[in-house]
Order: sequence, then structure tokens, then C-alpha cells
Amino acid sequence: MVFKMMGFRFVASTAESGGPILNFYQLLQHLSKFNVYADTFVVLNTDQSDMGKKRVLFVVNPISGGKKKKGFEKRALEDLDTSLYDAEFVCTQYANHAYELGAEAVADGVDVVVAVGGDGTINEIASALNGTSTALGIVPEGSGNGLALYLGIPLNERAAVRRLNRMESMVIDSGSINGLLFFNMAGIGFDASVSDRFANDNIRGAIGYLKAVMTEISTYKPQHYRLTIDGQSLEREALMISVANSPQYGNNAHVAPQASVTDGILDVCIIHKFPLYIFPMMVFHLFNKTADQSEYVEIIPGRQIRIVRESADAVHVDGEPKALGPVLDIEVNPSTLRIIC
Repeated sequence: MVFKMMGFRFVASTAESGGPILNFYQLLQHLSKFNVYADTFVVLNTDQSDMGKKRVLFVVNPISGGKKKKGFEKRALEDLDTSLYDAEFVCTQYANHAYELGAEAVADGVDVVVAVGGDGTINEIASALNGTSTALGIVPEGSGNGLALYLGIPLNERAAVRRLNRMESMVIDSGSINGLLFFNMAGIGFDASVSDRFANDNIRGAIGYLKAVMTEISTYKPQHYRLTIDGQSLEREALMISVANSPQYGNNAHVAPQASVTDGILDVCIIHKFPLYIFPMMVFHLFNKTADQSEYVEIIPGRQIRIVRESADAVHVDGEPKALGPVLDIEVNPSTLRIIC
């Protein structure tokens, strides 16, 4: 068993390894002389030799990110440690199919469901696993891969599969907007309009997303919003509002550099109208992790959030456009999803 504390790793070997047997409580006794407390520990990895194999289901989105997934099963089995996992593979066939497959896996007692796709595929599966003991794995194959990048999961397909062999996990928060779960980011205004345009375009990947941004930026007009954040009321004219669980949209564009998926807080990022000639500087801030230093960006942390806009319009939920009404109720749900990372 591997323990991690304050950046140090402690390994308790098993009888099969020929080393001394050291259990968690014995370890604490040894460390007690250094005034180390049990609540500083997170169990990252457990030896599976006496627990049997874990069941893992790979849910593959065959069209995500414009990337071909042909041969994925063969490649994955070359890199997956089959002494740890019994693996199954299935491809999605229609919208929301990944959610259905995730829910079936939970009911069937599967230990890990791996999303092979982009943020939309991850959202569907994570929504099914949220609040259960089934863990989420990620092989990022999308256009933005925001959550995977934040968690340090490799973008290389084979490296991401090998990462599963470490069996290290963490528990993250989720957010909800009018009952729809999100795990990375939700947004209204300009970025929701971009997501809607991108979803209906036949060009995928970063190039397609950039095309959607450039098409919208010259014509989109700011909207009026009334916000209530943890009881504090305010009104803003904004180009867009992003509600961040993690710091970035994807492609390492950080709109909320201080956001964390484990702090029980959402960061409400209000992007004010700015002159078009400032756009390159705004892009620089996003990729330099300094958006919170821009005079056009206002970030307010909160747990319970209500946003009232002028009319029903698009909202993006982890990059996927949804049609919602003018009143948006948003909240954080602490520590609801286990992710292998």
C-alpha cells in the first residue's frame, strides 16, 4: 500500500513481496513521534494481489475531437496491466449513450469506467458515476481536454492508458446548473454561443474551436445579468460569465487560475466588455494563467449562485451547449466523484 503525506510517499510492502508487513496503523505509530496526524494521509494506491482484479469498462466516443479511434482496444490492451484489470470496451452510438453505459456499469458493479473522448463524453460518464463508488478514468481524445489537462493526465493515448495502472485516485467536487452536472466549467454569454456554434460545425479540434471564436467575437454583444452569490447581490453588463470548478476551459486556456476541484468552491468569472484591439492581450492572459490580473476580468468565489439573464439562451456545460431558461441556479457539490489520475 502506498501512502502520500506532504509530498512524501510511504510504501507498506506485502507478504508476497518478501518485505516486512506494515499496516496503516503501525505506520502511524512509527510516525507519531514526529507529531504526524492521520488526517494528513490520503491512500493513493492499494496492492491488488489479495483483492482480485478490478473490472474496467472503456467507453469510446468514436468521433470526439475529430480523432479516429480504430484499433483503440488493441492498443489499450498492450498498455493496460491485465494483472490488475479485467477490461471491456464499448463505443457510443448516439447522444447521451455514454451516460447510459456509465449508469449500467454502476448498477453492474464495475469498478472503473474510462471515458475515451472529450469533455462532453467525460461529463456524461461522470454524471452517471457521481456520488457512487465507481471511479472515472480518462483517456483524453477531445478538442479541449480541460479537466484532463488540469489533472495532469497525459494527452498521449498510450501514456493515459498506462496512467491507469498506477491506480492512484482523488475525489473532486462537481457543480450543477439547473440540475445539470458539470465537473470542469459551465458558462453563459459569449463562450456558450461559441460552444453552440462549434457543436454545429463540421470542423472539429482546436482549429474548429478557434474558427467559432473568431466568428463570434466581432458580432457578439454583452448582456445584462443579475447575480446573487452566497447572498450577495450584484448587477453586471458582461461579455460572458464562466463558473469554474477547474481553472481552465481546455487547451491550457486558464480563465480562473486559482480555481480548484477540491476546495468546495466555484469561481464565478465575469468577463467585461473590452475593445476588440485588446483581444490578443486577453488571449495572452488566458494562456499565461494571469486572467485574474486583467482589468476586464472579475472573479468572485461562491457556493450558491443564482444568475438571472434577460431571456432564455444557450448555456455550455463542460463545453456542451444546452438550452436553459433565464434563471440559472448553480451550486457546488463537494467531494462527489472519484477520478483515477
